[in-house]
Amino acid sequence: MKNTVRQIAQYLSCCAAVCLAGVSFAQPANWPVKPLRIVVPYAPGGPPDVVIRLISPKLTEILGQPIVVENRAGAGGNIGTVAVAKSPPDGYTALVTSSGFVVNINFPDAGYSERDFAAVTVVAAQPNVIVVHPNVPANTLAEFVAYAKGEKLAFSSPGSGTTPHLTGENVFNIVGRLGLPAAHFRGAGPAAAAVVSGQPPVGSFALTAPLPFIKSGRLRALAVSSAQRIAALPQVPTLAESGYPNIVDYTWVGIFLPAGTPAPIVQKLYEAVQRVLQNPEVKERLAALAFDLIAEPPARTTEFVKTEIAKWGAVVRETGAKPD
Repeated sequence: MKNTVRQIAQYLSCCAAVCLAGVSFAQPANWPVKPLRIVVPYAPGGPPDVVIRLISPKLTEILGQPIVVENRAGAGGNIGTVAVAKSPPDGYTALVTSSGFVVNINFPDAGYSERDFAAVTVVAAQPNVIVVHPNVPANTLAEFVAYAKGEKLAFSSPGSGTTPHLTGENVFNIVGRLGLPAAHFRGAGPAAAAVVSGQPPVGSFALTAPLPFIKSGRLRALAVSSAQRIAALPQVPTLAESGYPNIVDYTWVGIFLPAGTPAPIVQKLYEAVQRVLQNPEVKERLAALAFDLIAEPPARTTEFVKTEIAKWGAVVRETGAKPD
């Protein structure tokens, strides 16, 4: 995992810089002077929600203003995302989202585009994981595929167009040819809880939501989508080890502001986030949740987002995924 996240960071570091300094806005000298509203376009329990709630107390200390986190789930993340895109570009409304942000842009009715946002940073990334209910008679992905061929199953997804959904489509349907339909939920928390209850008995998620259930034995992890095994689940093989060498996927958590936000405010928010991520307690807590930190600056993040849009656009076309 570390090597792949390092590759992401290395890619970001060599991207062509977008010259934010040339944007002719004057930064309010004392920004921020009132609370910041941060919209998470998914239900509680998923990676964006967990990350922002973990780092927001330290951000409040650095910025000197309260941070109000608002979950606005729906339409695979589009409802909350569009709401932020339409907010005043004054630095007081931000979006904390997942890599589903770049997937949904590839759908014609997303309601937003990359031009509607100013990228602040990608905070962290983690792999997706294929999990099953303990009653499923499979300890490996190969065993699950053999079992599923004789069953009428669906797989649980945190939402149409999310990267865990597309990882599942690739594993189960494009490569595995199982024909498993996706059962979409309004976020990772409800989707993981559904598999814990056995309805449906298999799912594809970013690691945050299912990890406690895996640790407690209420879910069984079959494979992770990282390039290498991860420290949090060292016994769980990668998809490559499980016979899927071309599937290496990550769910990342990014921070965005509405387009037109003064560049100095974007930079100040980035620097505050970077300071938070240097805090040993924050590092330890994110590592325990299997997150690897990235936190590249706005210009490099902007270029990274462009490449991610192209990457996931290809996956959308290949899988035939549709928005909610």
